[in-house]
Amino acid sequence: MCNACVEPGLSRRTLFQGGLGLLAAAALPAAAYAQAAQSPSDTPDAALDKLMQGNARYIGNDLRERDFSAGRVARTQGQSPFAAILGCADSRIAPELAFDQGPGNLFVARVAGNFVTPDGLASLEYGAAVLGTKVILVLGHSNCGAINATIGALQKGNDLPGHIGDLVRAMKPGVEPALKQAGDDLPQRAVIANVRHNVKTLQESQPILAGLVSSGKLKVVGGVYDLATGKVELV
Repeated sequence: MCNACVEPGLSRRTLFQGGLGLLAAAALPAAAYAQAAQSPSDTPDAALDKLMQGNARYIGNDLRERDFSAGRVARTQGQSPFAAILGCADSRIAPELAFDQGPGNLFVARVAGNFVTPDGLASLEYGAAVLGTKVILVLGHSNCGAINATIGALQKGNDLPGHIGDLVRAMKPGVEPALKQAGDDLPQRAVIANVRHNVKTLQESQPILAGLVSSGKLKVVGGVYDLATGKVELV
């Protein structure tokens, strides 16, 4: 924004805070619904534990969330997700199923390779600042095609068609460190490295997420979903 566009006495910080306030005001019905639905005991640690307990039920095929019509009318008044997931677009992973959560519980952003994009970051900021999500889980998975494509491009200089090359270039900072490490199973090491890179990116993201993390109101963690077992391991 140019200085001429800022009224005298108003800083960019003031404008940002005002804009966030307007955004929150526009979402008042959702925020009110969230306050009613969440208990005061909800904390980042409790939210993460709730996710992992749901994953344990999923692994054991003991899902609780089966009646998806329940609460449908109430959800027209707003949403109260307790956790956000930055996941891969891979069709074999459905976060609501993997964590045994019903509609309205998870705020999900997905892109092939589960990396932070400007649009994805904005969505996660909205989830945390306005909807009150307590934890963000960056969720990678085994046998990730986007990871394998990035490894191939970095090692062999593959010329990928369309915008797939843009995706690989965006994933390079997260994947490249794994290529410099010794050891077997490069694809799985790259999956973990990519998750950790994007966790750090979110933890340090200004002006919203970093402040929430430092104040203890938000936790950003990483996990890897195993396609064969359905188990999510935190990394």
